Amino acid sequence: MGSVEETKTGEEAPPPPFDLSDYTIIKEGEAEILMHKKNEVFYNKAQVNNRDMSIAVLRTFISKRKEEHEAFLSKRKNKKSEKSENHASNGSSNGECEISKEIPEGEPCSNGDEPVKPLEGKGLGELKPPRVLEALSASGLRALRYAKEVEAIGQVVALDNDKASVEACRRNIKFNGSVASSKVESNLADARVYMLTHPKEFDVVDLDPYGSPSVFLDSAVQSIADGGLLMCTATDMAVLCGSNGEVCYSKYGSYPLRGKYCHEMALRIVLACIESHANRYKRYIVPVLSVQMDFYVRVFVRVYTSASAMKNTPLKLSYVYQCVGCDSFHLQPIGRTVSKNTSVRYLPGFGPVVPQECSDCGKKYNMGGPIWSDPIHDQDWVASILADVKAMKNRYPAFSRISAVLTTISEELPDVPLFLSLHNLCGTLKCTSPSAVIFRSAVINAGYRISGTHVNPLGLKSDAPMDVIWDIMRCWVKNHPVKEQSPDQSGSVILARQPVLQANFARAVASLSKAQTKKVARFLPNPERHWGPKLRAGRTITSKHVSLLGADAVNGVLNSNEQEAEEPQVKRQKKEDPTSTF
Repeated sequence: MGSVEETKTGEEAPPPPFDLSDYTIIKEGEAEILMHKKNEVFYNKAQVNNRDMSIAVLRTFISKRKEEHEAFLSKRKNKKSEKSENHASNGSSNGECEISKEIPEGEPCSNGDEPVKPLEGKGLGELKPPRVLEALSASGLRALRYAKEVEAIGQVVALDNDKASVEACRRNIKFNGSVASSKVESNLADARVYMLTHPKEFDVVDLDPYGSPSVFLDSAVQSIADGGLLMCTATDMAVLCGSNGEVCYSKYGSYPLRGKYCHEMALRIVLACIESHANRYKRYIVPVLSVQMDFYVRVFVRVYTSASAMKNTPLKLSYVYQCVGCDSFHLQPIGRTVSKNTSVRYLPGFGPVVPQECSDCGKKYNMGGPIWSDPIHDQDWVASILADVKAMKNRYPAFSRISAVLTTISEELPDVPLFLSLHNLCGTLKCTSPSAVIFRSAVINAGYRISGTHVNPLGLKSDAPMDVIWDIMRCWVKNHPVKEQSPDQSGSVILARQPVLQANFARAVASLSKAQTKKVARFLPNPERHWGPKLRAGRTITSKHVSLLGADAVNGVLNSNEQEAEEPQVKRQKKEDPTSTF
């Protein structure tokens, strides 16, 4: 879209006439949007966390991108200077150029050497502002916030295939003034077709659909420039967390398991799916941040092109074996490498990693996956994002929530996939639960690492094998006896064995994280009731939506609908009986 038309005095022309009484003005960050009372265009207040996190990551991406470009130019300049020095030292006195003669500076020498081209040439010295594509824009709030709040951002293209949404987006662009009008353009288009017809044109692609993003991933990974950022949300958590495993497999190519770690597994399933789509075009992904918040998962990955690096994908994926009787789980990598001299061979992974029956309780295993088993965060990025958020706290409406999530992520063990639940371990053994500090201390004293997870306040990530975890729990039960259980129970089978490791429950120095020591809030309650997914745009609000929207909101809409329905009847009665008074 072009810029807003201006009057002769230089002031912006007023927006096209419409009745403001039909709209509610919603302000978030520095953007304002007009929302129609009939729910024609989707807007979800709970996604403020999502939008704030995306802005924080986008700011860090722009600064990292600039650093990488400067490092590239510096490296190129050093290579050029080394090359010119080598030429100068190797050249003889009668073969060197004499600058005092008529040869102008920058012209080739008589010995046929190429002149050194300046680095400030087009495409080398200049770094263009990043282009952003918001593939499913709805009201355009996200695109407007990017344009108005993220410094050094370029054009923002907002797409939607719903005519009412595009009209609302264009109305909101004009409503937000000249900055928004100059940077944001709204198009009526199918996002999949648009991304396919604009390959490698966007530095940032944002996918935030209502439901699953699976149908958009193939075209999205093709539209991103090398080193670009893909930001992707999935809200179909019931599918990703194992309620409908066959549906998850059809959409994402992975089978989910219903363990306590199911939300982290959902993150890893989405990452594995994106990697699968990228590999088809000799591309691969590098996750910088992966978050599970509220009712959705959100991943931020960079996309690169390299046929050789793509071969490492099987090393990043694993199947998961989950015992049906206890909390033991094991990962089976898909691939492995064998190095010999300078060559590397890619081979299938060794397996199986588990016997037919669980070595801890004797029950069978369920198998899920494949999932992304490499790190899901880049801790350097996380530290940069967190520092930026703290430095600009007044510009983030959801500062307290996103800073709490980022703080917890910064303390996670990056190389440990999935996690255990201390309460589940104790539930299997039917014993009282040790405090998290005592359990953490026992793991640390045994020589292993342990941390929390941002996904679950009771979750614990550890590189300790399952037999060590169960030995610690056996030692705990010895000091805190339990009632005798049926011998065929999983807990009874586990406790029937003597521990090989003698656990030390003395308090360890690192048993509390830095955030816990400083009493920094890490898991915050929802800011208000009915905080969660809202009604899809265009749906009629009825009494059955109380759990989603709240009784007050539903009653308000129903009452206004009743009043609107009564008005025509009153007018009709007036026409029929002109003598009647109202």
